[in-house]
Amino acid sequence: MKYLAPIFCLMLCIPLLAVTCNRPMEKLEEPRLKDIKLPEGFKIEVFAKVDNPRSMALGANGTVFVGNRDGDKVYALVDENKDGIAEKTYIIAQGLKDMPNGVAFKDGNLYVAEISKIWRYDNIEKHLANPPKPVLVYDKLPTDTHHGWKYIAFGPDGKLYVPIGAPCNICDNTDKDKRYASITRMNPDGTGFEIFANGVRNSVGFDWNPLTKDLWFTDNGRDMLGDDIPADELNRAEKPGMHFGYPFVHAGDLLDPEFGKGKNPKDYTPPQAKLNAHTAALGMKFYTGDQFPKAYKNQIFIAEHGSWNRKEPTGYRVTLVKLDGNKVISYEPFASGWLKNGKAWGRPVDVLQLKDGSLLVSDDFANLVYRITYDK
Repeated sequence: MKYLAPIFCLMLCIPLLAVTCNRPMEKLEEPRLKDIKLPEGFKIEVFAKVDNPRSMALGANGTVFVGNRDGDKVYALVDENKDGIAEKTYIIAQGLKDMPNGVAFKDGNLYVAEISKIWRYDNIEKHLANPPKPVLVYDKLPTDTHHGWKYIAFGPDGKLYVPIGAPCNICDNTDKDKRYASITRMNPDGTGFEIFANGVRNSVGFDWNPLTKDLWFTDNGRDMLGDDIPADELNRAEKPGMHFGYPFVHAGDLLDPEFGKGKNPKDYTPPQAKLNAHTAALGMKFYTGDQFPKAYKNQIFIAEHGSWNRKEPTGYRVTLVKLDGNKVISYEPFASGWLKNGKAWGRPVDVLQLKDGSLLVSDDFANLVYRITYDK
């Protein structure tokens, strides 16, 4: 009898080539989660096992779409019985060649961003087991792989926002292509492409303040200036055309030794908050749910992927930025413990609020998606 369950699962999966059975009815365990420190009343559990989960987007019916940077697939996670575990994992797309990191959802359709292309999968939640042929939305983005993977999201204006990272650690390539080191936007059908913000080295996460509708975004500081400079940034763009300093000024006040000569930091928009240097701040979201205590309402969660070239590693956590209006009043750890004794066993990438107010965290190192809940 003990062999019948795996065989039955396999039989179910064969007809639906897009489905991978995730051992339904069995709780997914990760013993190292006991090391994660959270504020009192919060709990973290495994929501799903996924290969290299990166950016996430939520469908209208609660489907969680997950992009992938090191592979060629895009996934859909479904928690059918609402027990906090995704019983089914669908492969929505495969064979994508250029880092399908970015995912966004609008009007029933899934948008997937590769390095230079954006695709659309129509009416996706009704076709998870047999996804439709993708529609090419836009294919004129730069092809550089350095900072080439994309985070995408739709703004309150209905436009799709797409960052284009600098194709280097530090350089000024805007004379070749003004789109480098920017955040751009376009209409859902790919028309109306324009640059929204300049001087953004590499943003892999942004969201809009639910109260003011301003765009807030993380930006990774340059490397090779030391362990403690420059700071990663949390920025706010309340209008188009703002310049945030790269490659001339870092973190609002640090002139670049190569490109900052003759520049005045006051000519550029400083960050709303300086985050820890080299922490690799990626996905961020304003919390708008009701499950967490009221003190978390309209505050910012940031996934910090962790440093790669610092003597003492930093990051590998989820942080909380508290606001008073548009003023940052604190920046503090919320979930930590993926870094233990100087070695990381997990690397948070993105955060996503579910409809019940719980918070998902993707981890492309442990190949897991976590769910954080609060028990009053």
